[in-house]
Amino acid sequence: MPSPQSEALKSLYQHWSEALAKNPTMPLDELRRLFDHWGDVTAEPGGVDYIEVDAGGVPALWAVPKGCAQDRVLQCTHGGGYVTGSMYSHRKVYGHFAKAIGCRALILDYRRAPEHVHPAPVDDATTAYRWLLDQGIKPGHIAFTGDSAGGGLAVTTLLRARERGLPMPAATMPLSPWLDMEATSPTFESNRERDALVQRDIVLVMAGTFLGEGGNRKDPLANPLLADLKGLPPMLIQVGGDETLLDDSRNLADVARRAGVAVTLETEPHMQHVYQFLAGAAPEADDAIERLAAWVRPKLGLGEVSSQEDARRTARRAG
Repeated sequence: MPSPQSEALKSLYQHWSEALAKNPTMPLDELRRLFDHWGDVTAEPGGVDYIEVDAGGVPALWAVPKGCAQDRVLQCTHGGGYVTGSMYSHRKVYGHFAKAIGCRALILDYRRAPEHVHPAPVDDATTAYRWLLDQGIKPGHIAFTGDSAGGGLAVTTLLRARERGLPMPAATMPLSPWLDMEATSPTFESNRERDALVQRDIVLVMAGTFLGEGGNRKDPLANPLLADLKGLPPMLIQVGGDETLLDDSRNLADVARRAGVAVTLETEPHMQHVYQFLAGAAPEADDAIERLAAWVRPKLGLGEVSSQEDARRTARRAG
């Protein structure tokens, strides 16, 4: 059964859903202010400094844990349907990721729709990746991650980078990725009553906003389920079992495996969309982040988690 602490995210999503139901034509600035509170359910990671930076023309935020490896980087792309969310709303959750892995995190503030439609976000994420390489960070010392729409970017940025002749990073870790612009998956129906936030009609509206007038819902740089994923780096996908987007993760794993990509898919029962937002507040989120860190550290050349760290985590789980 889910922990009592995990109910905080569901309650937040229910609040948002009720607000949107009462005001379906909510002004964009008000909608963005609403979603800026995503990080309210995330505990402050502590021991992490935040520094704003210009990443080759893309506004970004460094999350720098005390004593971390300076030459390893996690490039993070926030969720929010390509319309809401920011580097500030996701500051704390990706601070937790950076702290668990022991590296710096670069949290991007890519251009959002409707002011900037597709492919602006994927181009910004690719620009930031090129900037990291230009800073002397080795591609094998960089990993991507992102949640929801940002989880899609954690894959499509690889496709754009490959298209532009850039080397692949060490790994990518999409969290509850939103991929299918046509929202055709069966879990939109089977999980409709369990998912407190993401519903098919909302997804279709956001897809239209993201793609712009006349946009192609089958563009592989918007929906990587329709892309050739051959040559992409190892992939870890985490998703909640109660999500309407569950099939997006399952289908991504299938498409990637058929292309020869090494894939790990983790489905957490009873969890909501991007349940990692409960970092520092719910055991399901903390355990997921620990697994993610243990998976990616060797790929970044950081080695296994120390026995001292293992002991600390065991003690925490024991209460």
